[in-house]
Amino acid sequence: MSEKKGPHKTSKETRHAPPEFVGRSEGRAKIELVLKCDTMGSVEAISALLANLKLPEAEVELIHSGVGNIAKQDLLMALTGSRLVIGFNVRVTPKLEQWVKEHGVEVRLYDVIYRLAEDVKAIARNLAPVEPEERVIGKCEVIATFRSKKGGVILGCEVVEGAVQVGKHFRVVTAMGPVHSARIESLQIEKRPVKEARAGQQVGVEVSGSPLGKVGDFIECYNEIIPKRARWSPRGSIIHMGSS
Repeated sequence: MSEKKGPHKTSKETRHAPPEFVGRSEGRAKIELVLKCDTMGSVEAISALLANLKLPEAEVELIHSGVGNIAKQDLLMALTGSRLVIGFNVRVTPKLEQWVKEHGVEVRLYDVIYRLAEDVKAIARNLAPVEPEERVIGKCEVIATFRSKKGGVILGCEVVEGAVQVGKHFRVVTAMGPVHSARIESLQIEKRPVKEARAGQQVGVEVSGSPLGKVGDFIECYNEIIPKRARWSPRGSIIHMGSS
């Protein structure tokens, strides 16, 4: 059986693999995996397939590939990368299941190339940065503008929807669209500091930066919410992916 191996690693280097199992390449995630197949033709076909995947979220790199069942040396190589081993029409050498679990390596076994490619794409999508979502909690109309004693800007506003709160994100919205975003520094109602103003109240809004708001514009107060998503990480198990 022929093997295509990556750079030689000593046992000491292998056992001290970095704790971050996904690398970075030009700001993108980098999935470094091991590939084992039943024939060299399969190795070449799957290697070419992975190299040609259009994955804006991540780069896929084969750090080791070869023909034959998955052995301990393949698992050791996986420790130097993303701790992911992909097998096509092969099995794992007996008695390695406990080793896989103890070292946190994930082995995925396939018999359909299409399923293999789709799963790698899914892992890449899962590793993409999570973009924050915005939830508008209040809206004000600007009815006057003032200079604060600290040299900042105070927008005299009437709250028309929801509530505005100190410390929250805001944006000034003109007829041409949003023109400024920052945080609300302070709120005042009749020169009295408050933490919140609700619909129907008039409030002075002190904001950071140099907002371009003018009378007739609107202020939207919003929260930034980071969606919860389970990030892929190696499970420390042998998974038979099947053909479905």
